[in-house]
Amino acid sequence: MSTPTLQIRSGHPDFLDLPWELPINEWANERLVTMPTGIHRHPVRFVAYEEGVYAIKELSRRTAETEYRVLRALEDRSNRTAEAAGLVERGWLDPHDEGAGVLITKYVDHAFPYRRLVSGAGFGSRRRHMSDALAGLFVELHMAGCYWGDCSLSNVLYRFDAGQIEAIMIDGETSELHDSLSEGQRAQDIEIMMENVAGEMSDVAAENGEDIDSADIGLGVDIANRYEALWAELTEELVITRNDVYRIRKRIARINELGFSVEDIDITPAGDGNHVRMITNLGGRTYNSDALRERTGIEASENQARLILSDLNYHLAKQGDITATGKAVGTFKWLSQYYEPLTARISREWGGEDPVQGYCDYLNHRVELASQRQRDVDSFEAYDDWVDSGYPGFDPEKS
Repeated sequence: MSTPTLQIRSGHPDFLDLPWELPINEWANERLVTMPTGIHRHPVRFVAYEEGVYAIKELSRRTAETEYRVLRALEDRSNRTAEAAGLVERGWLDPHDEGAGVLITKYVDHAFPYRRLVSGAGFGSRRRHMSDALAGLFVELHMAGCYWGDCSLSNVLYRFDAGQIEAIMIDGETSELHDSLSEGQRAQDIEIMMENVAGEMSDVAAENGEDIDSADIGLGVDIANRYEALWAELTEELVITRNDVYRIRKRIARINELGFSVEDIDITPAGDGNHVRMITNLGGRTYNSDALRERTGIEASENQARLILSDLNYHLAKQGDITATGKAVGTFKWLSQYYEPLTARISREWGGEDPVQGYCDYLNHRVELASQRQRDVDSFEAYDDWVDSGYPGFDPEKS
């Protein structure tokens, strides 16, 4: 039996019980599972362990090594990429052969491929959310110095994020990491994305028996336009007078609202000396999810975290204690009296996959219920009404 070389990261299985001597398409292992996924140019199988589900992808050795290195490096710059769990080298094969290298990544929980959002030849009411998600991911990666090289709808998985959609890069075979990207690199990456998306939407139309003219060819252009608008807003240089420092706070608040953290600010003299130029150096798009994790230990996507933090702050405001100790005690009470009991009920009763998303659906229902009744609604009263109403989620047309 041929034995491969395995490089496995801590916290993951050792994968030694898999039949590495065989191509993965010939595996008949009991760990194999079927998962929602996009279209892959290389063989991909999924295996289940106690630690979770993992994607096994066969590549040439160099391509596998490159993608493994890129995904590991991106973990420090973004949380919207697949988590690299291991690298396998089949030393008995030619390094250029497909299968000489194997990349193991953790499957993205509660995720689905873009075709779940397709309605007919194009997208339904989630089209705008889809465009925003991919544009936001593209901006985040470019901010991190990542040239994707092959962005497409199939190279991304999606998951519901409160009333929006989150996009996660799962394929980085062609990616390159730089300190920063030039205008030319960004433009080329966007051009590749638009071509790929146009081709994918044409394929969707053809598969549905639709005329090519009905294909949503403009989706890629819409994503590019949203990308450019977000990039411009995040990279804008602000020139202000020395007396307009409130605009700095306003600028930081807006960046945080978009989900990005601010690592530091460069302020330099500008013009006649009465003005200063402000340049913000951004961190990852994890402002709210980081804040929620730090305050409560809850792991959530960015928009989920924004909504849950609002719920926490609502309960703290009702409590009225603004001291650090009061907030800490109030947070513990919120967790033990509201969040944990309700998410436990959601896990038992709801029927959805992600209880955090279910909690966000419930919070959205509570807000709408309070608006209808023109009064504050008790959390458990609102939950019971959510259940009685059939667990409604977010209306894509309103969110």
